[in-house]
Amino acid sequence: MATILVADDERNIRNSLATALKLEGFDPVMAEDGRQALDVLAAGSIDLAILDLQMPVMGGLATLAAMREQGHDIPVMILTAHGSVEKAMEAVRAGAYDFIEKPPHSEKILLSIRNALRQVVLEDENRELRAAAGGRYHMIGTSPPMETLYEQIRKVAPTQARVLILGENGTGKELVARAIHEHSPRAGKPFIGVNCAAVPRDLFESELFGHEKGSFTGATARRKGRFVRADGGTLFLDEVAEIPVDLQSKILRSLESGEVEPVGSDREVRVDVRVLAATNRDLEKEVAEGRFREDLYYRLKVVHMTAPPLRDRREDIPALVEHFLESVAKENNLRPVAMAKPALDGLLSYGFPGNVRELRNMVERLVILSPGDRIEEQDVVEGLPQGGAAGPSGLRTEGRPLREVMADLERDVIGGALRRNRWKMTAAARELDLERSHLYKKVKALGIQKPDNE
Repeated sequence: MATILVADDERNIRNSLATALKLEGFDPVMAEDGRQALDVLAAGSIDLAILDLQMPVMGGLATLAAMREQGHDIPVMILTAHGSVEKAMEAVRAGAYDFIEKPPHSEKILLSIRNALRQVVLEDENRELRAAAGGRYHMIGTSPPMETLYEQIRKVAPTQARVLILGENGTGKELVARAIHEHSPRAGKPFIGVNCAAVPRDLFESELFGHEKGSFTGATARRKGRFVRADGGTLFLDEVAEIPVDLQSKILRSLESGEVEPVGSDREVRVDVRVLAATNRDLEKEVAEGRFREDLYYRLKVVHMTAPPLRDRREDIPALVEHFLESVAKENNLRPVAMAKPALDGLLSYGFPGNVRELRNMVERLVILSPGDRIEEQDVVEGLPQGGAAGPSGLRTEGRPLREVMADLERDVIGGALRRNRWKMTAAARELDLERSHLYKKVKALGIQKPDNE
């Protein structure tokens, strides 16, 4: 049961929030002003605080600042009877999780509380995961697709089985391959990778199998191929669909016999290699169209697994962002940079067609170009590719009531989720972390309609 601190000088607000919180199973603790709130925080364990913006003795923003100075790093929501975009932005910049207008609507504030507490749990879990073994398998995430992937790695790593790793560009297929190797009996032996798409056609055979001196123009010395260099360990064939068809038969023979024949040699070399392969292509389609040998496909696909795209594991984005903020600053010898919640929300609304790689590059750019020690929403908006975000990049806020601005934001975010999920209400509700019935009510209240051309 989470303990929620409510600080407000209006008794009726305190009482109504206390009732709503108790009905949801929370333990509410009351304070009449900021100083009382700080005393409550000093005396006991509080999981989340709701602070009125304007209170006698000490207002909400001053209380929030004092909390941070005293080390109370819990989610804080600001209540106000005088909503404005400027005040909302000021609260968020000060570190507030959310900004809510009075009188607070119980359904809205309870949803925000649940989301804030869930984010705290996820951040704690991911921090623990990274502390143990540098993140499980050196990968970050606790979403269901990642848990499935971890379980598959755990089962297949101790075996000698070949594994075909499927996934879009930027999903971390090489990380999966390295995890399998590092948790296998071959962990102390070489892990040799080759990007099949980057090897010139006329050098492919030499790259994989090696060559003898003088075997072709430019072969001035004997050279070991990737198979021999990986002897005793693991050979990772990335972008395996790019292997020329006429060389696929030679790779197949090596997999069957455990021997390789260097270019220009009349003898075969025995190798003990576990082969892992990866591709972003549909290999069954490649086989059907004659671009990939069927027998090689089945030799490589003893076990197959999929590195999930980032859009299917959005709940991992906050932990990934936190990790990249730290690693980018360290790698570039820069000061640590934090990310404001609206900025993080902006990233969460983006589709990331380039997956984790694109997220990492985006965070790196934001860290390097950040003028201060905090990345704000506008920094993210300006850094997102045009048309990539679910929300608006040019939303007019000046001179408008907060309620109108928030309605426009909700309309754009919900509309974006519906479009990405082809107007399937259940899928959009899952992406937005809303109950389907609640999303339906929102769609109706906001007047969102499916265009005729969609």
